[in-house]
Amino acid sequence: MSEKTVSTTSEPQQESLNPDITSQELANPIFEQLTTIEDWIRWAASEFNRADLFFGHGTDNAWDEAVKLVMYTLTLPNELFERCKSARLLADEKQALFELIARRIEEQIPAAYLTNQASFAGLSFYVDERVLVPRSPIAELIDNQFAPYLSRQPARILDLCTGSGCIAIACAYAFPDAEVDALDLSTDALNVAQINIEGHGLMAQVIPIQSDLFASVTQEKYDLIVTNPPYVDQEDVDSLPAEFTYEPEMGLGSGHDGLDITREILARAASQLSDNGILVCEVGNSQIHVEATYPEVPFHWVEFTRGGHGVFVLTKAQLEEYQEIFNQRVVAR
Repeated sequence: MSEKTVSTTSEPQQESLNPDITSQELANPIFEQLTTIEDWIRWAASEFNRADLFFGHGTDNAWDEAVKLVMYTLTLPNELFERCKSARLLADEKQALFELIARRIEEQIPAAYLTNQASFAGLSFYVDERVLVPRSPIAELIDNQFAPYLSRQPARILDLCTGSGCIAIACAYAFPDAEVDALDLSTDALNVAQINIEGHGLMAQVIPIQSDLFASVTQEKYDLIVTNPPYVDQEDVDSLPAEFTYEPEMGLGSGHDGLDITREILARAASQLSDNGILVCEVGNSQIHVEATYPEVPFHWVEFTRGGHGVFVLTKAQLEEYQEIFNQRVVAR
């Protein structure tokens, strides 16, 4: 980094994290001027906005991101911010905050990976770069116990492409009497899922299984299959913000239109569902490709009250009705 330019004007200089200012040069005036928790959150939020960071891994704005990182560093829950925002910080706390905020800006690492913490469906999960950061709108469906789509309480649930295990674990809380299988091709992801299963004390209810889609459970039947597979099309993969480069690539892209995995799921899901079972599948922005690929199929697209899109529901009967079409449009991987 080059040295900081010293101004000879009498106007106050705004301190900011940028490649031309070293951490040592910047730290002293900041440490003197920022004294409270609220000071540090305000400053961090401003720096995040100046750096034009991308928010989408648990927060959607600079202020919430700053609250998350500052409160995590101080080992305080976010909900205590209003009660302790005027608390003054120790020198070592300021140093830790400065270093973490600098990493978020300079390396553009998602906050969830810096803290190894993410929230989903009101639950806390461990995450690292072996799994995607949980952010699916399917959380709203789980909170509502998939009403009105499920005709009865499910006895067996499959979370396909489980990643961190967040959907499987949230389903286990929503349906405490159900058995939940959590499948993923990645053994790294399953190791993270195991951490979360044990952390929530659900070892007897949620079972992680290494599998290429349904390959390891071909003889099983499920009342509910929930899946958030890779679905980002190639155009979007090529233009993703830097934060996404920290996530496992195999969890994001799925062919030129983002549907290579989804096509297989549609072709094989009916045989894995019990009578009256349903498939819930997220395809995000690739909804447009689903509709273009299967114009004959009456997908039901879920409308969310808390934000989100690109999640469809199909019954076993619908999957069977259009089975030939689904079979014809599978693309070999």
